[in-house]
Amino acid sequence: MLLAFAVAPTTTSSAEGAVTSAVARAVKIVRESGLPYETTSMFTTIEGEWDEVMSVVKAATDAVAEVSPRVSLVMKADIRAGRSDEMHGKLERLESAIAELG
Repeated sequence: MLLAFAVAPTTTSSAEGAVTSAVARAVKIVRESGLPYETTSMFTTIEGEWDEVMSVVKAATDAVAEVSPRVSLVMKADIRAGRSDEMHGKLERLESAIAELG
């Protein structure tokens, strides 16, 4: 499965409302998981089996909860049995389709 998620504190001690340090805690968990991942400005996408992906999301959420009494979590999943490396495969198919358009 591919799972894109965003986790962030709903409260912060930063005067500007910055959530960077809390989000960094979550991304560190993802990086240490060993699962394939990609982090963008809005989401982190991870790829793996259901239980291992959800375990990472829970750990990342728990890491943010350590610094905020309230946490926001948004997830979107693509669950497709028998596929792997879809983080790259989907993009390769998209690029091929765009190239066919000329």
